[in-house]
Amino acid sequence: MMTLRFFSHKPESIPASTSWYLADLGEARGKQDLFTKQSPQRLKVLRENAMIESAVSSNRIEGVTIDQARVRTILFGKPPLHDRNEEEVRGYRDALKLIHEQGNQLQISEETILNFHRMCRGEIWDAGRYKEKDGDIIERYPNGRERVRFKTVQAVNTPKFMKELMEKYEQCLFEKWVHPLIAMAAFNLDFLCIHPFRDGNGRVSRLLLLLQCYHLGYEVGRYISIERLIEQNKDRYYETLEQSSEGWHEGKHDPWPYVNFVLYTLKTAYKEFEERVGQIASPKGAKTEHVINEIGRKLGPFRISDIQKQCPGVSVDLIRSLLKNLRSSGKIKCLGRGQNAEWKKTGKWK
Repeated sequence: MMTLRFFSHKPESIPASTSWYLADLGEARGKQDLFTKQSPQRLKVLRENAMIESAVSSNRIEGVTIDQARVRTILFGKPPLHDRNEEEVRGYRDALKLIHEQGNQLQISEETILNFHRMCRGEIWDAGRYKEKDGDIIERYPNGRERVRFKTVQAVNTPKFMKELMEKYEQCLFEKWVHPLIAMAAFNLDFLCIHPFRDGNGRVSRLLLLLQCYHLGYEVGRYISIERLIEQNKDRYYETLEQSSEGWHEGKHDPWPYVNFVLYTLKTAYKEFEERVGQIASPKGAKTEHVINEIGRKLGPFRISDIQKQCPGVSVDLIRSLLKNLRSSGKIKCLGRGQNAEWKKTGKWK
């Protein structure tokens, strides 16, 4: 919460690079609906791949790996699990599923955080419980040398710090100290600096990041694995985390390197999302289904241009052809002539 305390003073300016990221993300969020209104079949492969990559990458960052040949079986089946690693990957999958399905109902609360930890740590004795002993973040080198990279919050103070973190985050969003995405990255940095659990802090931080993105209306994590992008840039992740945590306890740290890393990761996810959606071939009949579904949602008269807006990528010729067929079957009727003519469903529409 030291970062959120810092932002409570409402900084007069932010780095230019941060502003650029926020502008790009605002534009990406504006395009989000155009891509997510595609036919469900069109995005199913992206959702499945994101689930796999997120569960595997987030655990692999922490050194938890499983046999690649069993990944799909573990994540989408119900086989007996071979070891703790498989249990933790399955648990992370369960947490992701919870966020994808109930994200709007999940609050950033102690209950949610402890539940995420319980799920991704399996049946281990301290799953879902804050650390009971102090534990610093140790960096170990291949030659066996070790160094203390960061001294975390003492165990006795952890509940108090976590309570203030959640209160400050809610207050920051309500009073608009900074852009919500900056507040989200600040929360993530403070969480990692508090280091509330004996183990599993990184995984819980990434689950919270995904949940907070959903709350703020940035849903790219449903289709592109944010965890995989973090793993692919793992060196930069640890580098910016170390840069921004230096002086954290005294409130003299520089949060911007880590904030920018989080924003960069989210921007990269949106760029990849747009590219991948463009590469997916439409299943046969998907465009027809999309148009018919949109017509079915109309409560009153509508124009061809209304359908075009809701069906990006569908040609006007196809829309006209479908309207003609639906009129021949008596399910819709035309209320005028010309390009701006209105159409309306009849009683035969089902």
